[in-house]
Amino acid sequence: MNNTPLLFFIVAIALASCSGKTDKKLSADGESPTDKGIQVTFPTVSEPIQITSGDKEHLFASYYGINSFSKSQKYVTVLETDLKYQIPTETDTATLGLVDLDTHEFIPLAKTRAWNFQQGCMAHWLGTSPDSLIIYNDLREGKYVSVILNVHTRQEIRQIDRPVSAVSLDGTKAISINFSRLSITRKAYGYAGEGQDAQKDVQVPEDDGLFLIDLATGKSKLIVSINDVKGMVHEFKDEDLLYFNHTLFNKSGTRVFWLARTLPNWNTTALTVNTDGTNIQRCFPDGWGGSHFDWLNDNELMITASYDAVQYAHILFTVAQQDYKRLGNGLLDYDGHGTFSPDGRWMVTDTYPSKNREQKIYLMDMTTEPVLPIGRFTEPEAYTGNWRCDIHCRWSPDGNMIGFNSTHSGSRQVYILRLNFQ
Repeated sequence: MNNTPLLFFIVAIALASCSGKTDKKLSADGESPTDKGIQVTFPTVSEPIQITSGDKEHLFASYYGINSFSKSQKYVTVLETDLKYQIPTETDTATLGLVDLDTHEFIPLAKTRAWNFQQGCMAHWLGTSPDSLIIYNDLREGKYVSVILNVHTRQEIRQIDRPVSAVSLDGTKAISINFSRLSITRKAYGYAGEGQDAQKDVQVPEDDGLFLIDLATGKSKLIVSINDVKGMVHEFKDEDLLYFNHTLFNKSGTRVFWLARTLPNWNTTALTVNTDGTNIQRCFPDGWGGSHFDWLNDNELMITASYDAVQYAHILFTVAQQDYKRLGNGLLDYDGHGTFSPDGRWMVTDTYPSKNREQKIYLMDMTTEPVLPIGRFTEPEAYTGNWRCDIHCRWSPDGNMIGFNSTHSGSRQVYILRLNFQ
């Protein structure tokens, strides 16, 4: 096999400036644009802009890929905490606030005791009022709840008796899962305390799973129980505890992606379901697993998984079909946190720390799949384990900013990359 085009492309990527300040014109396989008749122009990318500072730790108040920006792009939701080098307990509060992107002022809104360093308090701007209303998780009177808050008046619009793990883009519905069960299976993603019944002695509960919440009324219903998918989980063992994690609505809010996982025998099954609980679909064949994810549109989904049960990659496919495609022409064959720009033209993804603790951000054009490095950061050794700091990129609504977390300055802070499309 002739590897010259791929080697040329890798060299071109290695020589590219991490700031992305000049337009790059590369084709997917390394041939010149004139040879293929295709020209790809990347946006110019600013140096990282640090928007939080001081002696406290800061992070985006939600998981990667979730919109943290108000529609006007004036504010982003951020958590502030004194906690460092340890996971939060049920008594450790974090301050949920807004950062003004013009002044970088941190504006406190509320305290929360339902949070972690991986996913914050799962704060979402609500599509019903995307410059005013957010929803976030908290621990109140011993129970995990979600709270709809007007960020300008500080008025609580509604308290819902379940925490949220995903919110539809139109802001009308949410998915809830069991964060107490997560705390005994994946501590970095659960909440401390007993705000929900973890059912730690029940391997496959029939009354726990994916709950669909009507955000207008606060009412919820179980649409998929953990027991419902037991038979779909590859190599489920008698001693395994089955649990759900990582949920996401498609663009129109008609279908939900999630992961079913087992312990002590680690195993992952990626699944989708209609919001009425019908048409449960496995995403991959046995052995592919699944890790990180984003919907490109209503039907196409990207999941990082083990392609052919051999090589981890960013895999794009159509739900209920087997049209699996590895994105990035070999350059994205690893497990990263990929997420698509609002117009679907671009995908940004990151890497876990390398042997020298380096984390990278890559931008890929979806039309021909050239890849451009746009950030490189060194994570200190102290940030490991359950309090690690993944880059966790997210797009602004207009697609001209990418936000991320990083510890390269020696503390956990929030950053913005500005993109200029010419």
